[in-house]
Parts: sequence; structure tokens; C-alpha cells
Amino acid sequence: MSCDERLLDRVPLFAGLPAPVRAALAQVATERVSGAGELILLGGEPCEAAYFVIEGAVRIFRDSLSGRQQVLTTAVRGTPFNLVPALRTGGANHASAEAVVASRLLQISSHDLRRLIRLYPDLGLTLLDDLAGKLDHLTDLVETISLRSVRGRLARFLLDNAEKDQVPRRVWTQDEIAARLGTVRDVIGRGLRALVDAGLIQLDRERIIVVDREGLVAESNL
Repeated sequence: MSCDERLLDRVPLFAGLPAPVRAALAQVATERVSGAGELILLGGEPCEAAYFVIEGAVRIFRDSLSGRQQVLTTAVRGTPFNLVPALRTGGANHASAEAVVASRLLQISSHDLRRLIRLYPDLGLTLLDDLAGKLDHLTDLVETISLRSVRGRLARFLLDNAEKDQVPRRVWTQDEIAARLGTVRDVIGRGLRALVDAGLIQLDRERIIVVDREGLVAESNL
């Protein structure tokens, strides 16, 4: 069942593709709706498709045997996920994916995606450029986790996610921050208290308030 070709306009990767390529994509893409908290795919299972978010947000994560979760990224509108295993014959999902909010996705089977890439090199080059960007992101993530302290990573996280020097605690709970930084809730709690004691942030029920941005920048480099 094909999708409405106008849905492709919500995926920037497809915007510059020639009309025949877009028409071919519309023929093989199907729309999927996932509710908030719904598991879309499970890491380690055989890969069946690549996905492109057209509305909502999807958390991409991996779980350890001990139960710790590492959030790799959050795919938002226009962003693809599960591309790498979809491009490999017999590939397995590298990570799990869960809808953060109610989300609409375009789904393209692994077989159809590989077939279209063979037919249309422009599509392959477009996807390759996106994968190169993801490799840069994961390289930075590995560097951050291996070379920076949790407190330094927490400071950088607060700087990156603050809007008008405030980070909403309803969105970024300690569990969410821990998953994003590759640690556990208790460690994040201690890190936040340490930043409060250093006069860099303030905490209230609704917000984390950045008091000393320059101090957080210095902390983030440790």
C-alpha cells in the first residue's frame, strides 16, 4: 500500500530528490501511527524496515543486562532511524525505538529500500550523507562518555537543553537525564546537588535554573 507523496515533504532528506525517485518512494512507503510509550522496534531482532518521523518524537536507546539504559538520540520530525541495519542483508536492529509522544512514521521495508538504492544512486548518496552525520554524533557521544566526568557531562547537558536558562523538570526528569548520559538516577541526583552547592544552578519543583552559565561551561570541560 503506497503513501500520499505529499508526506515525503515532511522528510527533508527527500526534498531535493528527483520526481521519479520521490514517486518510487511513495509507492513503497507506508504510514504507521504509534502511541506515546509504544515500542516500535526492539534491538537485536531481525531488521524489517527503516523509519522516517513525520510527526512526533522517537527515543532510540540500548539496554544493558543490568537494566541501565543509554539513550543514543531522539528522532524528531523529518529524522530517519534504523537505517544502518536496513541497508544490510540479514541485518539486526542495532537499538530499540520507543515513541516519546504520539507519532506518525513512514516505514520502508529493508528489501524495498535496498532495491531503490540500486535503481536510484541519488537516493543512496542522500542516505549516505545522513549516515555520516550520525557517525559524527556517535563519535562525539563515545568521546563524551569515556573522557568526561558525569558532572561535566551533566553540565554540558544542562547548557545544551536550557531555554532562557531554564530546563523543565517535567520533560527532563532525573531518569531521563541519566538515560541520556549513560548513568543512573542517583548519580544524576548527586551531580545536581553538587552543581547547586557550587552556585551554578538552582532547583525548584518545575525547573532547573542556570545561575552561572560561564561556570557551567567551565564545568562541562572537566
